[in-house]
Amino acid sequence: MNQSHSFPTDDPLDGDTLHEECGVFGILGHPDAAALTALGLHALQHRGQEAAGIVSFDGKRFYQERHMGLVGDHYTNPMTLARLPGSITIGHTRYSTTGEVAMRNVQPLFAELEEGGIAIAHNGNFTNGLTLRRQIIATGAICQSTSDTEVVLHLIARSRHASTSDRFIDAIRQMEGGYSMLAMTRTKLIAARDPTGIRPLVMGELDGKPIFCSETCALDIIGAKFIRDVENGEVVICEIQPDGSISIDARKPSKPQPERLCLFEYVYFARPDSVVGGRNVYTTRKSMGMNLAKESPVDADVIVPVPDGGTPAALGYAQQSGIPFEYGIIRNHYVGRTFIEPTQQIRAFGVKLKHSANRAMIEGKRVVLVDDSIVRGTTSLKIVQMIREAGAREVHVRVASPMIFFPDFYGIDTPDADKLLANQYADVKAMAKYIGADSLAFLSIDGLYRAVGGEDRNPARPQFTDHYFTGDYPTRLLDKNGESMGNKISMLASNG
Repeated sequence: MNQSHSFPTDDPLDGDTLHEECGVFGILGHPDAAALTALGLHALQHRGQEAAGIVSFDGKRFYQERHMGLVGDHYTNPMTLARLPGSITIGHTRYSTTGEVAMRNVQPLFAELEEGGIAIAHNGNFTNGLTLRRQIIATGAICQSTSDTEVVLHLIARSRHASTSDRFIDAIRQMEGGYSMLAMTRTKLIAARDPTGIRPLVMGELDGKPIFCSETCALDIIGAKFIRDVENGEVVICEIQPDGSISIDARKPSKPQPERLCLFEYVYFARPDSVVGGRNVYTTRKSMGMNLAKESPVDADVIVPVPDGGTPAALGYAQQSGIPFEYGIIRNHYVGRTFIEPTQQIRAFGVKLKHSANRAMIEGKRVVLVDDSIVRGTTSLKIVQMIREAGAREVHVRVASPMIFFPDFYGIDTPDADKLLANQYADVKAMAKYIGADSLAFLSIDGLYRAVGGEDRNPARPQFTDHYFTGDYPTRLLDKNGESMGNKISMLASNG
């Protein structure tokens, strides 16, 4: 868990976007395992940009490459991939919601156990991770990272089961929260998804070899075939046999529960070309925009997306309303956070370093700005101001998701509740005044449900994970309710 829900401070606008913890990729039995994993992680880069790691096994020993920064900064180097021999690999691209940004937290994490080495990578968050960490430290365990993934390694090591597979299952039975997880041993690739199915995980195949990854776009980039989603609560164990064949054993060790995929995978996190839970993400985002146009129409001259997240929804809004769609904001893709010296004079440029108004499409017009979500509202304020300065006659903001009222504890880095825009103002009219818009409207929860699942929300048994909108958390929040969230983990400063 991210105890303070804090954000990096070198960019004042970064705290106004949601971040997902990470993406995972693994392949078993392929001679180009490391190169394929690097490509898969590249496709999953949007799920985490702070660090990336790959662990491989060549039949004799394990190899590890973990680096801060982007996948392309390191794993396009042939010498780096040459240091990852073998046909079994798992990889991870990370955004930290648990623990600080340091090399010791970069996954996959590796440990030498009685049965041999094991590496683990996971996407999501355990809601009892701090509670279990405190328990194992009290019995003499030594934790080297501040990542809750390390807790799983300790639980595997302490399990009294004979096989690694059974030890792994024994460990995850004790974990609560939302996660998709990969583990690798000398002969096995193990995939697991939380009982509620909050975080996505898919199974694919390339040249007859099994692959697991967070999204289907990682399969597409390497030309792999999509097989199926890993089911909620399922553990899939793939093992290389002595004759070279691969056995696949699917187990359901946890009590069956209805699947509740995270709605923010559709709203924001997943890549538009991915298929999540059998639904194309781009199509669902267009449907969100269409439903938003039905619920909150406005007389206007042009529909403008807030790049890049608002683009599919803006297209849907334009198609439904009949108002022309135009790129009224141009995004600069080549501005990195480290480019900006954090002086007040430079900060004053605000959002213009990343977005520029396309004056020809805006001047003298009534503009509808369509965005995927609003977190704190600071970015919306800057963008509305920029559109007005470009000569817009009116600026109406339409948001293709409901208002965010509650923090997340399943792998999405969110501000504290009192920092969320929806909790700072009495009503939508007051929020619109704060961001400087002539009007502001959000998609209803039922409108979102219809866009994704085709039917209204069932309050008695919600079909998706939607607590950030509704406060209906799908699991126990053991750390939070036990006030472990406020207990700081000791931080050892790290330079790499």
